[in-house]
Amino acid sequence: MALFFFLIFAFCTGPGFLESSPKVRLVSGPHRCEGRVEVERNGEWGTVCDDGWNMKDVEVVCRELGCGAAKGTPTGNLYKPLADEKQKIFIQEVNCSGTEDQLINCDQLEDVYDCSHSEDAGAICEKTVRLVGGPGRCKGRLEVKHQEQWGTVCKAGWNLSAAKVVCRQLGCGKATLIKRCCNKDTQGQGLIWLSNVSCSGQEENLHYCLSGLEGNNNCTHDEDTWVECEDPFELRLVNGDTNCSGRLEVLHKGIWGSVCDDGWGTKEEQVVCRQLGCRRPIFVPAKLRRKFAPGDGRIWLDDVHCKGHEQSLEQCQHRSWGYHDCNHKEDVVVFCSEAQPDI
Repeated sequence: MALFFFLIFAFCTGPGFLESSPKVRLVSGPHRCEGRVEVERNGEWGTVCDDGWNMKDVEVVCRELGCGAAKGTPTGNLYKPLADEKQKIFIQEVNCSGTEDQLINCDQLEDVYDCSHSEDAGAICEKTVRLVGGPGRCKGRLEVKHQEQWGTVCKAGWNLSAAKVVCRQLGCGKATLIKRCCNKDTQGQGLIWLSNVSCSGQEENLHYCLSGLEGNNNCTHDEDTWVECEDPFELRLVNGDTNCSGRLEVLHKGIWGSVCDDGWGTKEEQVVCRQLGCRRPIFVPAKLRRKFAPGDGRIWLDDVHCKGHEQSLEQCQHRSWGYHDCNHKEDVVVFCSEAQPDI
């Protein structure tokens, strides 16, 4: 019964029932449930000063993001790239009881004083979804964690929309394959936590999706769900004066290729600069951009569209690999300001 109420609550407080998406995020960490804390105000993201920051505050952040239990309160400076010096610090002296649903409901000071980005707050929340038994963290048998135990997910009702949510939650690329798992060597053991999972595909976290109950399915481990996502993009900027400027290339199937500039703009450049550990995009006139020699191999991506807050380029919309209507005169060139050295 505990899982029933957990799932009903998660569904009813999911994106379709909330007035807006979470006003907090964790950036520059290894996954969406760990990183430097940022809060949103009037469409702008700013950091949180760590004065008074503690585990009760992290508990609220983890709850708001739909992550697992709070695990740590690291300094935000552990996560590179560091916050841009021009980014605002929005709040300090946060004081949560630990029971609030959103960080905005906690006592806090919005008039920040005597605080710099060296005091940015961080948070570590437990991961509650994983793919195991595959050739990497983005392919494998799907498992979810509940009541401190990992269990599998039944394939009954599973579809590509649900897989999209898992891939997004794990910080992987696009969902490419779902199938019933597994042979005897790779199938799960123990609990089968979920069945008949129903997602729109837009949820940030699997627990926002409606699901059947543990103990109320006829599944066996022959029906465990297997999910495959694209690996996170590997990027580089080539032929520039630094690692933070040059023609953009992405790695796919072991081959580097360029990106077409159809629809390319500042928001896409923000994501690239962030992913490469650089700082903000720099405006450079088209004449100077054209000095870069065009690529001569594959053109991997076209029609890339980002919102600007993504942590890596694979989280942005784009055409399928290799599909484009471009030539190398349209290769994307990116200029970012260089990251500040560690002090």
